Amino acid sequence: MTDAFIDIPGVRNFRDAGGIGALRRGVLYRSGSFHTLTEEGARRLKGLGLRTVFDLRSAFELEAWPDQRHGLDHETLSLPTLPPHPTPEDGGDRPWPEDQSALYPFMAESAGPSLAAVVRRLAAPGSLAAVVHCAVGKDRTGLTIAVLQSLLDASEAEITADFLLSNLGLGLDEGPVPYLDETGSERLSRPVGAELLASSLGWIEDHHGSVPGYLRHHGVTDPELDALRTNLAA
Repeated sequence: MTDAFIDIPGVRNFRDAGGIGALRRGVLYRSGSFHTLTEEGARRLKGLGLRTVFDLRSAFELEAWPDQRHGLDHETLSLPTLPPHPTPEDGGDRPWPEDQSALYPFMAESAGPSLAAVVRRLAAPGSLAAVVHCAVGKDRTGLTIAVLQSLLDASEAEITADFLLSNLGLGLDEGPVPYLDETGSERLSRPVGAELLASSLGWIEDHHGSVPGYLRHHGVTDPELDALRTNLAA
């Protein structure tokens, strides 16, 4: 295991997203959800100075697996990366892709409002330390953290290496692992590969020219981008 991983009892795949590019350590973390967080885990999070949690899960996931707090007083922002699953009543024409290779460009297409809100909050005073999490901290969290790291001048190789650490953090380094989803159905959690993240970032570049251009399209201002860099930089 790399020294980026931090043992937070009851939280999977918890690690420091900093130490690459200009992003300093100790201000931005990434993980799976807090729905099985223990009291000891909460004490350790408090010791990290946790002030903000960005929860990228769907409303259904939040209802099925609510985060535990154990007295922690951080702010939680619910910012779903993906749109709600469509139902027959609303046409049902844009379900979440099941295939990973299709999911990643779809995430880039749909995540703009969520990512813009993350950037705005991290640009504001008093937001740090912060944690970004989804269900297991692999896909939705992976894209969000990659965007933030790119804004802090991390290289593509550094961003990809950090992204791939989720395979270690989730025990996926030897292949897919079965799990029960929020509906109680058995599914397979699959390892991530470099090509997946590249497809998300490639979609952003193809449609908006750059990560800052993508965020500007979703309402983020240049002063906010500058403030985020100031807050997170070493």
